[in-house]
Amino acid sequence: MSLARAAGALVRPSQRAGTSLIQRRAASSHAHEEHHHEEHHDTNEYPPEVFNTPFWRRAALAAVGVVAFYKFAPAPGDDNFIAKYISRTMTPAEVYRNLSFKHLVLSAQGSDETLLVTDAKPPVVHRYRFPQKLEMYSPHALPVGLKLDASDVVVKRG
Repeated sequence: MSLARAAGALVRPSQRAGTSLIQRRAASSHAHEEHHHEEHHDTNEYPPEVFNTPFWRRAALAAVGVVAFYKFAPAPGDDNFIAKYISRTMTPAEVYRNLSFKHLVLSAQGSDETLLVTDAKPPVVHRYRFPQKLEMYSPHALPVGLKLDASDVVVKRG
């Protein structure tokens, strides 16, 4: 209930004949029935939350192991057994460089061949409106010094 309403109830007690502020507040809190307020409790039993479970034990051991490794590990420049083993079993960089260059050359050849095939076009065919004019020429109407031989020209019909 707001402060202004409570003050109004105290100032004008004659309008509230017989009911006090405390009685009205208590009456308004029981406006509905009791059977709607059933509470459902979880009946499952859960294990206690402690830090001595196997998970936390392993986590603590892992943390101790990391700290010990960090403290006793050799410096990056030191020569140790692990570095010797890795350098002995690793493939030299020159081998990978040669393989990369060979792959580059083969890729360039493949792209050139692909470009050649994709840019290929059929030969240009000249279509004449009147192909019979190729057969109708006069060997006498040629300028001096020009000799025209059209015996190998074949007109495609169809």
